[in-house]
Amino acid sequence: MRALWTRLEPIHAVTYFAPRCLAANRRVGLKGFWMGYFAARAAPMGTVSSGTVTATFFNFSPGRVRRAIPDAWDFTNPLSVVAARGIAAASALREIDPEIEPLAESLAPRLRRAVESTPGAGRPLFLANREVPLPSDPVEALWLGATCLREHRGDGHVSLLTAAGLDGCEALVLFAASEGLAPEMLRESRGWSADEWAGAEDRLRSRGLFASGTLSEAGRALRVRIETDTDALAAAPFDALPDDDRAALSAGVSTVARRVLDAEVIRFPNPMGLPRAG
Repeated sequence: MRALWTRLEPIHAVTYFAPRCLAANRRVGLKGFWMGYFAARAAPMGTVSSGTVTATFFNFSPGRVRRAIPDAWDFTNPLSVVAARGIAAASALREIDPEIEPLAESLAPRLRRAVESTPGAGRPLFLANREVPLPSDPVEALWLGATCLREHRGDGHVSLLTAAGLDGCEALVLFAASEGLAPEMLRESRGWSADEWAGAEDRLRSRGLFASGTLSEAGRALRVRIETDTDALAAAPFDALPDDDRAALSAGVSTVARRVLDAEVIRFPNPMGLPRAG
């Protein structure tokens, strides 16, 4: 399932990086990148509070969220944002891959079957996106399906992190150390101060999970367990699909993802942790 995530994530992630998607956020009234990010990703849940966004997005500092939400809802409304987001993502994918249409027509119904067969309890971002009306445009439907499944994975990941007693900043410290990513990139992109980051390191150190700027054996074991369990939970949407649907999905989304990556829309390294190889 980790391999499938690396194929679905580039399809979804055009919404954060493609110029057409960033421009769409501005056109509906959102101010700046972070207001666009938080409002667009949260919009399927409605006019939610900063607390709801902090809880569901998990690894962002509450202060960064509060600078965008709920002010975003004074400039626009969730229905407008959801509509603009999907249309812009489809436009970006068509720009990247002018021949995407027939592939989207094949993949979108399979993704929808996976999405609709999956329970939504305890998965707020997944369920909110699943309830977005299915677009008639196959490319937009492909993007929405990829978005639903990446949020399904993310919801499960958050539940495992919280069950392990980790807060958002602590989870990022562990992530940076285990993946060899620059702590400054993650800290700054998620809005944590240097003091908050150092405090998270201290808390992990007191639990025997972190030492001398790297993970301890216990910290590494915890990361492996969380990632393994995340992969297992993320497999649920595909369990009910026939083998030929799973094979077609794997091959098809791999093709689309490769074209997105080849277009260099997504920057590397990135705070999502998406590897360049996809």
